[in-house]
Parts: sequence; structure tokens; C-alpha cells
Amino acid sequence: MKRTRAPRLTIGLPVYNGEEYLAESLDALIGQSYEDYELVITDNASTDGTADICKRYLAMDSRVSYHRLPENIGAAGNHNHVVTLARGELFKWASHDDLYGATLLERCVEALDERQDFVLAHSYNATIDSHGKIIEPYDYRMPTDSPSAAERFRGLLHASGGDDFYGVIRTASLRNVRPHDSYHHADRTFVMDMAMQGRFHQVPELLYFRRDHETRAERANPSIRSRCANLDPKRAKGFNPAPRLLAEYALGYVTLIRRAPIDRAEKRKCYRYLAEYLSSRVTRRVVSASGQPAVAPKDQVLSIDGIVPRGVHQ
Repeated sequence: MKRTRAPRLTIGLPVYNGEEYLAESLDALIGQSYEDYELVITDNASTDGTADICKRYLAMDSRVSYHRLPENIGAAGNHNHVVTLARGELFKWASHDDLYGATLLERCVEALDERQDFVLAHSYNATIDSHGKIIEPYDYRMPTDSPSAAERFRGLLHASGGDDFYGVIRTASLRNVRPHDSYHHADRTFVMDMAMQGRFHQVPELLYFRRDHETRAERANPSIRSRCANLDPKRAKGFNPAPRLLAEYALGYVTLIRRAPIDRAEKRKCYRYLAEYLSSRVTRRVVSASGQPAVAPKDQVLSIDGIVPRGVHQ
């Protein structure tokens, strides 16, 4: 029996042909120490065993709901769609192939409760391989907790990011951001748009594990155009050369600065930082907020054993 009371948190899990890792990820979410959430799965017309897996979890846990789209609307469209189904005051996207420490949600919700002026909370994260072995932890040094929107903007421009896209977000702030687009690096401008809404907090614990594997969208779609077509199938047709997709990316930054809820002085700084960034793209090195290359933290746990819930419904 499904509950009718709105939960505090909505987890939105958009998926397409995710049968290989989906059950493992669902177990990690179902096994969270924080329980006041709904898990909304939107299936982008999968053609593998995804639907059967989802229906199994649907029958096992009343917090799970499953919605199958009649056709593939692309990864961006599916991510946007699941937000429209959210009932919680907080929202988190989940990926069908990533893993989550048992206290991830609890620690992020606590962080937002303690920091009412922050809009997003996430944790330290690491890349894992197809077997769940940690490949590389990420040392998060970006100033996304700065009171200055311009400093948050500059920090995100010059770093590869810490997967803040998958943080716990205040739903009201999320709905002030433009929907996820389908040009190259649209996820970066989306996170930047969120950073213009307010500050981020990073829980100093390794609790989020991003899986890298051969079938992950970024690796399965090696060209700019193919990656954008994965975000929106319409990009596979018509005039969508790489220069246009990159130009849309740059324009995305200009647009988010223009509409950001910040004062003119902060906007002028953002425009200056953007101009400097675009003129220095010959330098490809990832730079942290301190001006040094991001390095792996030395004191973090380098195994997911005992951190990620396993086999909850097996």
C-alpha cells in the first residue's frame, strides 16, 4: 500500500537500459539510514530487463514508484521529467549505476537543516569500476560554499566538478533553475545555475561512488554530437555540428549569469571570469579553488565495504 503523505525527500532515478547495475544501486538507496523519502523511477522506454527489476522493487517497498515512458525522450528529458513528479521539499537525482553510502542521505539532510541559506548538500565522492572497486577518490576544493556567487562561479568554471549534480537539493531552488539542456556540457551549466541560487555544502565523508564502465553514457558516446544525441534524440538529426553545440554551451553561461538572483557587481565579476575562462581554454589542466591540481585525499577510506548497503532485497 502506497503512503499518501508527502515525504521530506524525493529521490528521482531516471533510467534507460540499466539492468546490469540497477538492482545494486536500488539496494544502496533502499538501505539508507534516512527513511523519509520516496524513490521515483522514470524508465525511458528501456528495451532490456530494467522494467522487471523496477517492478520487483515496486512490489517490495511502498516508497518506490515506477513510471515507464512510451518512448525515449533522451537523458536530459528524462532527468527533467522525474523532477515534475517530485513531492518532497528536498530532491536528489540518483543514477542507476552509481552506489551510495548508507548514511549519505542522512548526512546531507542534516547539513541542509543546519544551514538554511544553503541550497545543496553532497558528500566527498570517488570513482569506482564495474566491480565496485575504488579507482580514484576526488579531493573537493571548489569554493561552492563561498558567500560570493562570483567566487562559486569561478571555482566551478576551472574544475571538473565533484558531481554536485547528484547532491540533495532544495526543491524550490531546483525549480528556479532552467531545465537540463542537451548541448555539450549542459550538466556543468546546470550545476552552475544551481550555484547562483545559493551555497553548497560538502559532507567531509566518502559516501558517493560514481561508477565508470564501458557502457556509461560518456564512454558509449565518444563524440560531442553523439553525447548530445543521448541527451536529446533530436540532436541526432538536423544541423548540430560540434561548433554549434559548444557555442550553446558558452551561451548557457551567459544566460545563467543574466538571470541569476545576484547583484550587478557580482554579475560583472562572473562575466569577467567567464571571459578569462573562454580565452584560456588552451590550458586543459583541472585546477582546484586553491590554484593547485586536485589530488586524492590521503585519509579517505579506499573501499566501499561496510559503507554501501548490499543485497537489501535479495
